[in-house]
Amino acid sequence: MTTAMSLIIALSIAGCAVGPDYRKPSTTLQPFHSSAAPKARRASASAPALAQWWLGFDDPELTRIAQQALNRNLDLAAAIARVEQARAVAREAGAQLLPTADVTAQAARIHQSLQSPIGSIARNLPGFTRDQSQYDVGTAASWEIDLFGGLRRGAQAARAEAQAAEAVQLGTRITVVADAADAYLQVRGDQARIALAEKQVSTDEHLLDLVERRFRAGLATDREEAQAQALLSEARASLQPLAIDLEAQLNRLDVLMGAQPGTYAAELSSRQEIPLPPAIPSDVTPADVLRRRPDVIAAERRLAASNARIGEAIAEYYPKISISGLLGFESLSTGQLFKAATFQPEAVAGLRWRLFDFGKIDAEVAGAKGANCEALALYRQSILHAAEDVEDAFTALVQLQAHGEELKREVAALKRARDSSQGAYAAGVIPLTDVLDADRQLLSAQDQLALTRANTDQAAVQSFRAMGGGWGS
Repeated sequence: MTTAMSLIIALSIAGCAVGPDYRKPSTTLQPFHSSAAPKARRASASAPALAQWWLGFDDPELTRIAQQALNRNLDLAAAIARVEQARAVAREAGAQLLPTADVTAQAARIHQSLQSPIGSIARNLPGFTRDQSQYDVGTAASWEIDLFGGLRRGAQAARAEAQAAEAVQLGTRITVVADAADAYLQVRGDQARIALAEKQVSTDEHLLDLVERRFRAGLATDREEAQAQALLSEARASLQPLAIDLEAQLNRLDVLMGAQPGTYAAELSSRQEIPLPPAIPSDVTPADVLRRRPDVIAAERRLAASNARIGEAIAEYYPKISISGLLGFESLSTGQLFKAATFQPEAVAGLRWRLFDFGKIDAEVAGAKGANCEALALYRQSILHAAEDVEDAFTALVQLQAHGEELKREVAALKRARDSSQGAYAAGVIPLTDVLDADRQLLSAQDQLALTRANTDQAAVQSFRAMGGGWGS
C-alpha cells in the first residue's frame, strides 16, 4: 500500500499533462507604409513618452483632465474589478492542485426518546439514561491526484484568462484617457469656431449698418439690404449647432471623469487656443505596437487559455483518483475524548472514470478545439486591426496637418479680398454681391481651419492610441 501511494504521488508530481502544449504563434508585420510621413511632419515639440503621451500637448488643462479621468472613471473601475475577479478564479483553479484539510469539532446533547429504535432497546439496559452527550474532534484531508494534468490545464487556462483581463483593463485605461483628450480637444475646437462665428456676426452687423445707411441715402437698393440681412442671419444661425456640440462634449467629459454632466463645465468656460499636436515617436516598429497593444495581448492570452482548455477536456477520457483521510476522536464525555480508545482514523481511496460517457467527452473536446480555432482567428484579426489603426491614424494626422496649412493660406487671402471688397463697395466700385461672397467664403474658410486644427489634434490622439500608448510598459 505504501509503495502504491508513493508511486501515485510521484506520478502526480512528474506526470505529463494531456493535450497540446501552447506555443505562441509567430507574427510578422511589414513596416508601416505610412510611418515615414509622421516622421517628416513639422511638430511643435519633441515626441512625448508613449506612457503619458498627453503631456506632449503642453496643455495643463488636458493633463489635469487626463489624470482625473484615470482616477475616477467608472468604466476603468469596473475593469479593475473584473481583473480582481479573474485573479481570484485563477487562484482557486491553482488551489485545486493542492490537498484540502478541514478541522472539525462538534458537541451534541440529546434527550433520548424511549420510543425511538435506540431508546426502545437501550431503556432496558442497566445504567441507561435518556440524557446523553457526544463529542467529536478531528481533521480531514482530501486530494485529487492530477495524474493526467486536467487540473493543471485548468489552472493554466485560468491564469491566461486573468492575464487577458489585465490586458483588457489596460485597454480600458487607454480608451478612457484617449476619449477624454478627444472630448477636450473638441471642446477647444467648438469654442474657437464659436469665437469666429461671433466675430463674423459682428462684422456682418457692421456691413448691414453700412448698407442701411447707403439705402437711406439712396445709394443702395432694397435687394442689397435684404442680402446683407440674410448674411447676418446665416452667421448667427451657425452658432446654435456649435453650442449643441460644445455642450455634448462638456457632458461627455464629465461622465468620463466620473461626474454628473454639468459638474466641470464652468472650469472650461474660458476659451483657450487649440493646442498644437506633438511629434510622433519615430522609433516605433510594428513589433513595438504588437507588444504594447492591450487588445493584441488579450487576444493572445485568450488563445493560450483556449489551448489549455483542450487539455482539460481531453483529461476527462482518463480516470480520476482521489485519496482522503480522517483523524479524529469520538467520546460520550470530554474526559475520555483524547484517549486511545476514542481514536478513530479513516482512509478512503476513490476512483471516478467516465467510462461510458466518451461520446459526451468527444463533443467537449471538439468544442474546446473549435474555441481554440476561433481564438486563433481573433488573435490574427487583432493584429490586422492594430496595423490598420496605425496606418489610418498616421495618414489622417499628416493629411490633416497639410490641409490646415493650405487653409491658413486661404484664410489670409480671403481676408485681403474681403477687406478690399468692402472698401470698393463703400466707394461704389463693385456691387454688394461681391462683398457678400467674399464675406461668406472667409467665414467658411475660418470655420474649416478651426475644425481642421481640432481634427489634427484628435488624429494625433488616435495615433498614440493606435500605438498602444497610455500605460507604463
